[in-house]
Amino acid sequence: MHELRIATERHTQLLDITAQVRDAARDADGASAVLVYVPHTTAGLTINEHADPMVARDFEMALERLVPEAWGWQHIEEGEENAPSHPRAALLGPQVLVPLRDGELALGTWQGIFLCEFDGPRTRSVYVTLLQ
Repeated sequence: MHELRIATERHTQLLDITAQVRDAARDADGASAVLVYVPHTTAGLTINEHADPMVARDFEMALERLVPEAWGWQHIEEGEENAPSHPRAALLGPQVLVPLRDGELALGTWQGIFLCEFDGPRTRSVYVTLLQ
């Protein structure tokens, strides 16, 4: 398993981590897929278009609208008002699975892998595991 450490810059942010995952999968050695996993309850992962950075910004705004900050949240920790971060992360999930073709990520032409931050800025761990 490879551990990536990714620093986020905003409270809600989608970061393209495709290149880092690709680098971590370089020693595929016969593996058939890569499991990318984030061990956090206020972050997630998704695969989406990475050719136009505005897609990620639109995605951020859509999730903020779907799960608004101003809801009557019950989960309130003084100094850690992150209640909306949990359902946003759950909507996306903590992992993506990408097949490998000839040792390379078998992503579509426009696809990229994104770390989705919902409680930043923070430094997040992302685990990349090669599956045989």
